[in-house]
Amino acid sequence: MFPESVQVFFESNQNLLWLCTLFLDLGLTVLMYRLFGKEGLLACIALAILLANLQGPKLTIILGFQTSLGVIFYSGIFFATDLLSERYGRAAANRAVMIGFSVSCIIVLMMSMALLFAPTDHPETAEFSQRIQRSFENILDFTPRFVFGSLAAYLISQRLDVWSFHYIKEKTGGRALWLRNNLSTMTSQAVDTMIYSLVVWWGIVDLQTAIQLGVVKYGFKVAIAMFDTPFIYWARSWKSHSELREGAA
Repeated sequence: MFPESVQVFFESNQNLLWLCTLFLDLGLTVLMYRLFGKEGLLACIALAILLANLQGPKLTIILGFQTSLGVIFYSGIFFATDLLSERYGRAAANRAVMIGFSVSCIIVLMMSMALLFAPTDHPETAEFSQRIQRSFENILDFTPRFVFGSLAAYLISQRLDVWSFHYIKEKTGGRALWLRNNLSTMTSQAVDTMIYSLVVWWGIVDLQTAIQLGVVKYGFKVAIAMFDTPFIYWARSWKSHSELREGAA
């Protein structure tokens, strides 16, 4: 998709690539809110879940640490949920969490169904089809451990994020958006990381490696939570196009 010169540049500048991807993910979430309001944020949550599931198994090196690529997109879910909480309230955010949970279940089910289809045996496409089938199996062959761990981690941590966001908002009288945005995300992401590391990674790798992956992953999540603070202030500062249209109607 990208020109060779761009690929070569980012191959030797992986940390910059990570920052660009993070900035793009958060920026596009704000843009979707700007254009489509609540529906745009719901779409971003569903999209981030899909991307996190597809890219989650890919391990890479960022800032000298081994981590999952899916951490960017999964952390983006918490940003979108916090923005929903801030702009539309607790009920809307909890509804988005359940929509996201339902989307996760559907993704796992339909991707697993796709693996049941045998690749074509037509001579002219058989080799290509077998290669694609193996690629699908490597990415989409979810184990029961992964399904249970990822779904449980998502549902528990997201409900905790919404609850803690509004608890802090009530205690601070609606002030200090930065505090509830960061503290709610850091708390819920700690629970998410603990569940995912112990249920999913432990068994695929040894306990020590699972803990190391979890600690590094949580460190990136904390960094992303702090990084996204200006974005949530930016998004809160104006109404979406859909809200402006409703106001003019």
